[in-house]
Amino acid sequence: MPPSLPRLWLMTDETRGDAAAAMARLSPGAAVVFRHYGAPDREALGAQLRALAHARGHLFLVAGDPRLAARLHADGFHAPQALAHRIPLARRLLPRGLVSMAAHDARALVTAQRYAPDSILVSPVFSTSSHPHAATLGPLRFAALTHATPIPVIALGGMDAARFARLKASRAHGFAGISFTD
Repeated sequence: MPPSLPRLWLMTDETRGDAAAAMARLSPGAAVVFRHYGAPDREALGAQLRALAHARGHLFLVAGDPRLAARLHADGFHAPQALAHRIPLARRLLPRGLVSMAAHDARALVTAQRYAPDSILVSPVFSTSSHPHAATLGPLRFAALTHATPIPVIALGGMDAARFARLKASRAHGFAGISFTD
């Protein structure tokens, strides 16, 4: 049985923001999704951030690589949409771990049904500085996607507490971002 599903999720980003500083602003119980795919020594950095996350009372998930998640004794695994096929391996390597998956369209929700993650991070809900020209879902399309799946949905993309409040019509369980300043 995975740990309870957090409402607030931090997505680390090697080019934007300071993961340690962002973690310091989170209340205990948040999820930290370690991405840093291009870090020269991703495993060592992951171990440092995992220790910091645990010291601050956060869950620590590794994105993209279930074997690295297992080596780091992570609390779970996050599958980018294109890597959803790695979820079964993550379940074997982290049988008590939390598993999340990214989804950017309705087709990905069908994929999610097949792999049954514990949560789906649906994005981009709003415009973001990291992807300023990407088409956004907006509150109505986001709500439609949340109602199309029984799997808990986490809103991602231009999110903060005020924007999350605008998603009341959806079934969003929580929200995620790269940095939190409020």
